[in-house]
Amino acid sequence: MTETPVFDALADALRADRPVALATVIEGPGLGLKLLVDPGRAELGTLGNADLDRVVARDARAELGAGLTSMRHYGEHGEARERGVGVFIESFVAPPRMLIFGAVDFTAALARVAKVLGYHVTVCDARGVFATHERFPMADVVVNDWPDRYLASVTNLGFRDAICVLTHDAKFDVPAIVAAVATDAGYIGAMGSRRTHAARVERLRTAGLTDADLERVMAPIGLDIGSRSPEEAAVAICAEIIALRTGRTDAPSLRDGTGPIH
Repeated sequence: MTETPVFDALADALRADRPVALATVIEGPGLGLKLLVDPGRAELGTLGNADLDRVVARDARAELGAGLTSMRHYGEHGEARERGVGVFIESFVAPPRMLIFGAVDFTAALARVAKVLGYHVTVCDARGVFATHERFPMADVVVNDWPDRYLASVTNLGFRDAICVLTHDAKFDVPAIVAAVATDAGYIGAMGSRRTHAARVERLRTAGLTDADLERVMAPIGLDIGSRSPEEAAVAICAEIIALRTGRTDAPSLRDGTGPIH
Protein backbone atom coordinates (compact mmCIF):
# COMPACT_ATOMS: atom_id res chain seq x y z
CA MET A 1 0.00 0.00 0.00
CA THR A 2 1.29 3.42 -0.84
CA GLU A 3 1.61 6.07 1.82
CA THR A 4 -0.77 8.49 0.08
CA PRO A 5 -3.99 7.03 1.60
CA VAL A 6 -2.39 7.10 5.04
CA PHE A 7 -1.39 10.75 4.72
CA ASP A 8 -4.76 11.67 3.21
CA ALA A 9 -6.55 10.03 6.14
CA LEU A 10 -4.19 11.73 8.60
CA ALA A 11 -4.95 15.10 7.02
CA ASP A 12 -8.69 14.41 7.24
CA ALA A 13 -8.40 13.55 10.94
CA LEU A 14 -6.40 16.68 11.68
CA ARG A 15 -8.90 18.87 9.84
CA ALA A 16 -11.71 17.28 11.84
CA ASP A 17 -9.75 17.72 15.09
CA ARG A 18 -9.91 13.97 15.81
CA PRO A 19 -7.16 12.37 17.90
CA VAL A 20 -5.06 10.13 15.70
CA ALA A 21 -1.69 8.34 15.90
CA LEU A 22 0.80 7.57 13.16
CA ALA A 23 3.16 4.63 13.72
CA THR A 24 6.28 4.42 11.54
CA VAL A 25 8.96 1.73 11.41
CA ILE A 26 12.28 3.52 11.85
CA GLU A 27 14.46 0.54 12.75
CA GLY A 28 14.54 -3.01 11.42
CA PRO A 29 12.52 -4.76 8.68
CA GLY A 30 9.90 -2.69 6.90
CA LEU A 31 11.77 0.57 7.33
CA GLY A 32 9.43 3.46 6.57
CA LEU A 33 6.18 1.46 6.68
CA LYS A 34 3.29 3.26 8.38
CA LEU A 35 0.13 2.43 10.29
CA LEU A 36 -2.53 5.04 11.04
CA VAL A 37 -4.62 4.51 14.18
CA ASP A 38 -7.82 6.54 14.26
CA PRO A 39 -9.99 5.36 17.18
CA GLY A 40 -13.41 4.24 16.04
CA ARG A 41 -12.14 3.51 12.55
CA ALA A 42 -10.22 0.65 11.00
CA GLU A 43 -6.43 0.98 11.00
CA LEU A 44 -4.95 2.09 7.71
CA GLY A 45 -1.62 0.90 6.34
CA THR A 46 0.65 -1.80 7.71
CA LEU A 47 3.99 -2.23 9.43
CA GLY A 48 4.60 -5.42 7.48
CA ASN A 49 3.08 -8.01 9.80
CA ALA A 50 -0.51 -8.45 11.02
CA ASP A 51 0.52 -9.36 14.57
CA LEU A 52 2.85 -6.39 14.78
CA ASP A 53 0.05 -4.16 13.46
CA ARG A 54 -2.30 -5.40 16.16
CA VAL A 55 0.14 -4.83 19.03
CA VAL A 56 1.27 -1.43 17.79
CA ALA A 57 -2.34 -0.31 17.24
CA ARG A 58 -3.10 -1.25 20.85
CA ASP A 59 -0.12 0.72 22.12
CA ALA A 60 -0.93 3.67 19.86
CA ARG A 61 -4.42 3.90 21.32
CA ALA A 62 -2.92 3.96 24.81
CA GLU A 63 -0.49 6.70 23.79
CA LEU A 64 -3.34 8.73 22.35
CA GLY A 65 -5.27 8.45 25.60
CA ALA A 66 -2.33 9.99 27.46
CA GLY A 67 -1.43 12.44 24.68
CA LEU A 68 2.06 10.98 24.37
CA THR A 69 4.52 10.41 21.53
CA SER A 70 7.07 7.65 22.01
CA MET A 71 9.59 5.25 20.51
CA ARG A 72 8.86 1.57 21.13
CA HIS A 73 10.60 -1.70 20.26
CA TYR A 74 9.09 -5.07 19.40
CA GLY A 75 9.94 -8.39 17.88
CA GLU A 76 9.15 -8.78 14.17
CA HIS A 77 5.75 -10.23 15.09
CA GLY A 78 5.00 -7.79 17.90
CA GLU A 79 6.73 -9.71 20.66
CA ALA A 80 7.35 -7.79 23.87
CA ARG A 81 10.84 -7.25 25.31
CA GLU A 82 12.49 -7.67 21.92
CA ARG A 83 14.24 -5.05 19.82
CA GLY A 84 13.99 -6.35 16.28
CA VAL A 85 11.73 -3.52 15.13
CA GLY A 86 11.73 0.11 16.26
CA VAL A 87 8.44 1.95 15.85
CA PHE A 88 7.92 5.68 16.35
CA ILE A 89 4.36 6.37 17.54
CA GLU A 90 3.40 10.00 17.02
CA SER A 91 0.19 11.21 18.68
CA PHE A 92 -1.79 14.06 17.19
CA VAL A 93 -4.21 15.26 19.85
CA ALA A 94 -5.96 18.46 20.76
CA PRO A 95 -4.64 20.28 23.83
CA PRO A 96 -5.94 18.98 27.16
CA ARG A 97 -8.90 20.94 28.47
CA MET A 98 -9.31 22.65 31.81
CA LEU A 99 -12.82 23.71 32.78
CA ILE A 100 -12.85 26.20 35.64
CA PHE A 101 -16.20 26.75 37.30
CA GLY A 102 -16.49 29.98 39.24
CA ALA A 103 -15.35 33.45 38.21
CA VAL A 104 -13.54 34.16 41.49
CA ASP A 105 -10.23 35.72 42.46
CA PHE A 106 -8.30 32.44 42.07
CA THR A 107 -9.67 31.78 38.60
CA ALA A 108 -7.46 34.21 36.70
CA ALA A 109 -4.29 32.85 38.34
CA LEU A 110 -5.27 29.24 37.61
CA ALA A 111 -6.15 30.07 34.01
CA ARG A 112 -2.74 31.73 33.51
CA VAL A 113 -0.77 28.78 34.91
CA ALA A 114 -2.90 26.29 32.96
CA LYS A 115 -2.21 28.14 29.72
CA VAL A 116 1.54 27.91 30.39
CA LEU A 117 1.07 24.14 30.69
CA GLY A 118 -0.70 23.98 27.34
CA TYR A 119 -4.33 23.65 28.44
CA HIS A 120 -7.31 24.94 26.49
CA VAL A 121 -9.01 26.88 29.29
CA THR A 122 -12.72 27.50 29.74
CA VAL A 123 -14.07 29.70 32.52
CA CYS A 124 -17.75 29.17 33.31
CA ASP A 125 -20.01 31.04 35.70
CA ALA A 126 -23.74 31.70 35.60
CA ARG A 127 -23.16 35.27 36.77
CA GLY A 128 -22.59 37.28 33.62
CA VAL A 129 -21.33 40.32 35.49
CA PHE A 130 -18.34 38.29 36.76
CA ALA A 131 -17.62 35.90 33.87
CA THR A 132 -16.36 38.28 31.19
CA HIS A 133 -13.55 38.25 28.65
CA GLU A 134 -12.30 41.49 30.18
CA ARG A 135 -11.71 39.80 33.54
CA PHE A 136 -10.28 36.62 32.02
CA PRO A 137 -8.48 37.53 28.79
CA MET A 138 -6.15 34.55 29.24
CA ALA A 139 -9.04 32.07 28.94
CA ASP A 140 -9.78 30.54 25.55
CA VAL A 141 -13.52 30.52 26.26
CA VAL A 142 -15.65 32.38 28.80
CA VAL A 143 -19.15 30.94 29.28
CA ASN A 144 -22.16 32.43 31.06
CA ASP A 145 -24.11 29.35 32.11
CA TRP A 146 -24.82 27.06 35.05
CA PRO A 147 -21.93 24.60 35.42
CA ASP A 148 -24.04 21.45 35.24
CA ARG A 149 -25.92 22.66 32.19
CA TYR A 150 -22.70 23.62 30.42
CA LEU A 151 -21.05 20.29 31.28
CA ALA A 152 -24.00 18.49 29.69
CA SER A 153 -22.97 20.08 26.39
CA VAL A 154 -19.27 19.13 26.66
CA THR A 155 -18.24 15.90 24.97
CA ASN A 156 -15.25 13.56 25.07
CA LEU A 157 -13.60 14.69 28.29
CA GLY A 158 -10.82 12.23 29.03
CA PHE A 159 -7.84 11.34 31.18
CA ARG A 160 -5.85 14.44 30.19
CA ASP A 161 -8.65 16.87 31.01
CA ALA A 162 -9.33 18.67 34.30
CA ILE A 163 -12.38 20.16 35.98
CA CYS A 164 -11.77 22.67 38.78
CA VAL A 165 -14.70 23.90 40.87
CA LEU A 166 -13.65 27.10 42.60
CA THR A 167 -17.03 28.31 43.87
CA HIS A 168 -18.06 28.24 47.52
CA ASP A 169 -21.79 28.28 46.94
CA ALA A 170 -23.81 25.06 47.20
CA LYS A 171 -26.17 26.03 44.41
CA PHE A 172 -23.16 26.19 42.06
CA ASP A 173 -20.62 23.67 43.32
CA VAL A 174 -22.90 20.73 44.17
CA PRO A 175 -24.51 20.54 40.68
CA ALA A 176 -21.08 21.16 39.12
CA ILE A 177 -19.42 18.29 41.00
CA VAL A 178 -22.35 15.93 40.38
CA ALA A 179 -22.07 16.68 36.65
CA ALA A 180 -18.26 16.43 36.72
CA VAL A 181 -18.17 12.90 38.16
CA ALA A 182 -20.47 11.79 35.34
CA THR A 183 -17.67 12.60 32.88
CA ASP A 184 -14.40 10.78 32.21
CA ALA A 185 -12.26 13.77 33.17
CA GLY A 186 -8.97 12.65 34.65
CA TYR A 187 -8.99 15.29 37.38
CA ILE A 188 -11.81 16.81 39.41
CA GLY A 189 -10.92 19.27 42.15
CA ALA A 190 -12.99 21.51 44.40
CA MET A 191 -11.86 24.52 46.42
CA GLY A 192 -12.79 25.11 50.03
CA SER A 193 -11.67 24.46 53.59
CA ARG A 194 -11.92 21.04 55.20
CA ARG A 195 -15.03 22.19 57.07
CA THR A 196 -16.57 23.54 53.87
CA HIS A 197 -15.90 20.32 52.03
CA ALA A 198 -17.19 18.13 54.86
CA ALA A 199 -20.52 19.95 54.67
CA ARG A 200 -20.42 19.73 50.88
CA VAL A 201 -19.87 15.97 51.02
CA GLU A 202 -23.14 15.56 52.90
CA ARG A 203 -24.96 17.55 50.23
CA LEU A 204 -23.27 15.52 47.51
CA ARG A 205 -24.36 12.27 49.15
CA THR A 206 -27.89 13.61 49.30
CA ALA A 207 -27.57 14.40 45.61
CA GLY A 208 -26.78 10.73 44.98
CA LEU A 209 -22.99 10.51 44.81
CA THR A 210 -21.39 7.28 46.01
CA ASP A 211 -18.14 6.78 47.92
CA ALA A 212 -16.46 5.93 44.60
CA ASP A 213 -17.73 9.17 43.10
CA LEU A 214 -16.49 11.20 46.06
CA GLU A 215 -13.08 9.53 45.88
CA ARG A 216 -12.58 11.16 42.47
CA VAL A 217 -12.96 14.65 43.95
CA MET A 218 -9.71 16.22 45.12
CA ALA A 219 -10.84 18.56 47.89
CA PRO A 220 -9.49 20.65 49.41
CA ILE A 221 -7.96 21.21 45.98
CA GLY A 222 -4.20 21.21 45.37
CA LEU A 223 -0.98 19.86 46.82
CA ASP A 224 -0.03 20.73 50.39
CA ILE A 225 2.84 23.12 49.65
CA GLY A 226 1.80 25.97 51.94
CA SER A 227 0.32 28.10 49.17
CA ARG A 228 -1.40 31.34 50.18
CA SER A 229 -1.75 33.68 47.22
CA PRO A 230 -3.94 32.92 44.20
CA GLU A 231 -0.82 32.36 42.12
CA GLU A 232 0.65 29.91 44.63
CA ALA A 233 -2.67 28.11 44.86
CA ALA A 234 -2.73 27.82 41.07
CA VAL A 235 0.70 26.19 41.12
CA ALA A 236 -0.46 23.78 43.84
CA ILE A 237 -3.55 22.83 41.82
CA CYS A 238 -1.63 22.26 38.59
CA ALA A 239 1.03 20.29 40.46
CA GLU A 240 -1.68 18.01 41.86
CA ILE A 241 -3.08 17.51 38.37
CA ILE A 242 0.37 16.52 37.11
CA ALA A 243 0.98 14.19 40.06
CA LEU A 244 -2.36 12.44 39.56
CA ARG A 245 -1.79 12.06 35.83
CA THR A 246 1.71 10.63 36.27
CA GLY A 247 0.81 8.34 39.17
CA ARG A 248 2.91 10.08 41.82
CA THR A 249 0.97 8.82 44.82
CA ASP A 250 3.62 10.17 47.21
CA ALA A 251 2.77 13.79 46.34
CA PRO A 252 1.10 15.34 49.44
CA SER A 253 -2.44 16.35 48.48
CA LEU A 254 -4.35 18.65 50.80
CA ARG A 255 -7.23 16.16 50.62
CA ASP A 256 -5.16 13.56 52.45
CA GLY A 257 -3.90 15.82 55.21
CA THR A 258 -5.37 17.25 58.40
CA GLY A 259 -5.51 20.69 59.99
CA PRO A 260 -5.69 24.12 58.35
CA ILE A 261 -4.93 24.32 54.63
CA HIS A 262 -3.23 27.74 54.88
